[in-house]
Amino acid sequence: MTTKQRDFLHSLWDFFCSLKLTMFLLISLSIISIIGTIVPQGTPPPEYLATISQAKFQIYKALGFFDMYHSWWFILLLYMLTVNLVSCSIKRLPHIWKIISHPTLVMDSGLEQSLPNRASFETAERPDALKEKLSSFLEKEFSRPVVTEAAGAWHFFAQKTPWCRLSVYVVHLSVIIIFIGAMIGSLFGYKGYVNIAEGESISRIQSRSGKDIDLGFALRCEQFSVAHYKSGAPKEFKSILTVLENGRPIPDYTNVRVIVNDPLNYKGITFYQSSYGNAGDYFFTVSAPDGKNEIPVKLNSNESATLPDGSTMHVIEATDDVSKFVPNLSGAAVQVELHSPRGATEKMIVYANHPELNINYAMEHRLGVVLQYKGNQKRMFTGLQVAKDPGVWVVWLGCALMVVGIYGAFLMSHRRIWIRMQNGHVTIGGNASKNPASFEQCFKDLETKLKNNLSTEG
Repeated sequence: MTTKQRDFLHSLWDFFCSLKLTMFLLISLSIISIIGTIVPQGTPPPEYLATISQAKFQIYKALGFFDMYHSWWFILLLYMLTVNLVSCSIKRLPHIWKIISHPTLVMDSGLEQSLPNRASFETAERPDALKEKLSSFLEKEFSRPVVTEAAGAWHFFAQKTPWCRLSVYVVHLSVIIIFIGAMIGSLFGYKGYVNIAEGESISRIQSRSGKDIDLGFALRCEQFSVAHYKSGAPKEFKSILTVLENGRPIPDYTNVRVIVNDPLNYKGITFYQSSYGNAGDYFFTVSAPDGKNEIPVKLNSNESATLPDGSTMHVIEATDDVSKFVPNLSGAAVQVELHSPRGATEKMIVYANHPELNINYAMEHRLGVVLQYKGNQKRMFTGLQVAKDPGVWVVWLGCALMVVGIYGAFLMSHRRIWIRMQNGHVTIGGNASKNPASFEQCFKDLETKLKNNLSTEG
């Protein structure tokens, strides 16, 4: 391998071990998560187009904003963070493991000067008795010591919770496990949506990518209901669903109530209450501007109808009380969008009890037809988000490991005590990997207790 190749690999290794890279990736993922929270994920395209323009829709779709957590650039950031965590762990773990598995047992002068907490005193105790007292003291007040003789002195070393230094690597491992669980869910699971009209059943759904997926069973909407506040805003909407296998209801999954935050789960597939709407038919009559050649038109809420003059229309919203839209009027009405053969688009309100207003509007705007609203057949549909995630238990395992790792990393510390006994002179020193202020008080208490247990001189 040439020198240039070695330098390149060394630079690449340093890049992936960099803390700056870690911070950049974490900040980037945080910003993306904020965007994913603001922009609804996995919503059917018509719902997006109801709030944003077609141009914005195409831009957001190209950037993957509607399914950000499966976009190639989000997955790339996860891969880079995984490599970064593994590289940092490989680089730093051997040093930490050496501290845990091969601690320094002898407190020489160099180590003594480096310790933030240390004290010395003279004692008149006999060497054998002093050695026994120091061992018993450490075992009782701190932890069982390791006794070593070196350079004419006896050294005592004791430590507490040395394994907590590995907690940060448990956190690293937990993050990687969560990523693996997310990848399993992304590769072998799916998310989609489906609309089910009351009384109807479905056995296939459409994924976010537009792919048809066979559920392997059928799901029927028995009933849908919605409660409103006095202001008219929806208060609660719920679906009564039944799972069917080979056309027969499953006893434990018959007439199951599904509301927001209370989904239905069957065979690892979860159905969340997401939206609702009117699946019934709207009835109109269409005539020429002079009132002749009147024909009936039946229009479903999810369909468009072609009129005799070549224009098309679809229903936007219907109401039983038109006074919500137009004061001083009463009766039912419907708002429609009319597309003329010339490409012009017209939004208009068609009244049930005021045919003269429909005629006047058609004359003023020079429409080729006159619409009269005859009412509708009310029939609701429930909109369900569907998700299958076989990696969810792997993610939960990662979350459990993360809790354990964070507890050890932030709430525990590796505490070490050294004592050197030589010619009646006792020197004690110690340090802690975290929370030095708390350890300083602990060290002073140990020093006081040790002096009280021994015959000391100054």
